[in-house]
Amino acid sequence: MQTPPAQSPIKPPKALLRTVGRAIAEHDMIRAGDRLLLGVSGGKDSLSLLAILQHLQTYAPVSFELAAVTVDPQVPGFAPAQLAAHMDALGVRWFLEAQPIMEEARARMDGDSFCAYCARMKRGIMYRLCREHGYNVLALAQHLDDLAESLMMSLFRGGQLRTMKAHYRNDAGDLRIIRPLVRARERQMAAFAAAARLPVVPDSCPACFDAPTERARIKRLLATEETENPQVFQSMLHAMQPLLREGEPP
Repeated sequence: MQTPPAQSPIKPPKALLRTVGRAIAEHDMIRAGDRLLLGVSGGKDSLSLLAILQHLQTYAPVSFELAAVTVDPQVPGFAPAQLAAHMDALGVRWFLEAQPIMEEARARMDGDSFCAYCARMKRGIMYRLCREHGYNVLALAQHLDDLAESLMMSLFRGGQLRTMKAHYRNDAGDLRIIRPLVRARERQMAAFAAAARLPVVPDSCPACFDAPTERARIKRLLATEETENPQVFQSMLHAMQPLLREGEPP
């Protein structure tokens, strides 16, 4: 049985709730009795998704549990502990895991980018916590902009037609991974986070700021295209549907 939050959940805009609700329904992301662990980086996207999922708990046709996890890579200036008061106020069980990922990357990384190494390490930590605490679903906060950028990077750099999946099982087959924001735009998250005054934790990772990244370049390219074609992201979403569904669990 799910535990009601300590205070009324923050209510996101109806348009955003409809967008996320549609994605969840289309990809059968949340099922009766699911125990969700949401990866919360402290950024606008994951904090917005936390508010959305907690609000959906109040009227969803199925009952599900919700907890959150933040992985601290121990980068100077990154202070996720400030999220504790927010989680307490919402009545959300929160796990904070610290690991010196940047130091480990310098010692172990071989032919990989720091961002890719960090993402892989964080994912492993979140998988472990899911297993240790009995959560069967890991929720991640990538949105449509992220998916579109990943598709373009895959085409330009890898010569492949790939992007992030909406709903799939991990390689071990014991966990499902969902991305409820696959239809939502980054600007929707930014607007909601600002309006709701969510406690966004500034990203201080030097790997993100020392040099322009390929993803940043693709983001600028898509932004330029959108000024000429306002429907470009919806067109890309339509084209990506087979990729989002590829390998969806039964």
